[in-house]
Order: sequence, then structure tokens, then C-alpha cells
Amino acid sequence: MTQTEAAPRRRPGRALMCLAASAIAAVVVLSGCAAQDPLAQQAAEGSNKNYIAGDGSVTEYAAAERGEPVQIEGTLYNGETVSSSAWPGEVTVLNFWYAACAPCREEAPDLVALHEEYQSEDVQFYGVNIRDSKENAEAFERNFGIPYPSFNDSDGGVLLAMTSHVPPQAVPTTLVLDKEGRVSARILGLADKGTLSALIDSALAE
Repeated sequence: MTQTEAAPRRRPGRALMCLAASAIAAVVVLSGCAAQDPLAQQAAEGSNKNYIAGDGSVTEYAAAERGEPVQIEGTLYNGETVSSSAWPGEVTVLNFWYAACAPCREEAPDLVALHEEYQSEDVQFYGVNIRDSKENAEAFERNFGIPYPSFNDSDGGVLLAMTSHVPPQAVPTTLVLDKEGRVSARILGLADKGTLSALIDSALAE
């Protein structure tokens, strides 16, 4: 495993914490999970009390350590159902967010710029909104000019599916999936534009 410069070394198998897969009012209880997961609690409350902070740390996973391709299926805010089974062959960027999250707002212009930068390459972007109503999510997307779609993950399906791969653990979290659909990198917290670009380039070069 390699690590971006100035980021603490993290092992992909470290502390695979359990995440309850709810947003707003419902909480899915996972067998054997800790009952008080802070990200799940925050999503369940649906309040505007800031966010679970990530430290901006970056973890890259060597190809031999990535495990199986991500298996997720969810519904976008436009009603379209999307499955990760259609993603192999492209690098995929997944950004977990919600509208009241301050760093989500801060990183939004950079995500828009990166989407435009890689538009002609084999890179696709998806947001994963863990909390908001359709109206609030779409208002955020209009305000920041978000050109790529987001999953409506108010039922926690995408979040739950990711716990068997690399738990998000913070909002925002940005994941880069390689061309086989495996997690190649994770940023916990605010995504630095240059760092994310380097992670995308690395996945494209494989």
C-alpha cells in the first residue's frame, strides 16, 4: 500500500467500523455492530448540527489489497436506478455528502471543476446523499452547479453496501474506484483538488 505525502499511513483493514445505514428517521441495526456509531447517529437525527469531521487523510490501496469490486445499486434523484455492475472499464468517483455539511459546500466547486476536467476521459462522478430530501439535494446542486447525479441514499442502501469494502466514516468522504470497480483510494473529510486529481490519474494509468 502506498500513502500520499504528508498523510498518516493507514491500513485498509483497520477498524472496519460498522455503520448503521439510515438517514433522517430510520436506522438499520447490523448484527454485531456497535450501537452508537456517530455518522449513523448524525444521519438519523437529520439536524443541522455540523458534521462528523474527517481529517482530510488519504489512503491508497495497492491493487493486490483491493478485494472484490464494489457491489451497489441505488436510485438517483431523477428516478434512474444505477448499478455498479455497469461501471467496469471506467474510473468512478463517489462523493458522500449532504447539503448542511460545511466542507461539502467548500469542496463542491473543486468537484465540479474536476468533473469538467475529466469529462473526455473514462471517469464518472456520482454523489451519494445520505440525508436530504429531493428538494434540498436539488437546491444544493443548482446552487453549486453540480453537473453529475447523486444517489438518494436516504434508506442507507449505498452506505450499507460500502461497509464491506471501505466504510466512509465521515462526511464528506470521497472514494476513487479503479476500472474494475474496486476501491483504490479514500479521502476522509474535505477533498483537496490536487490530491483527488492525482488519485484519479493514478487509477486511470493502471
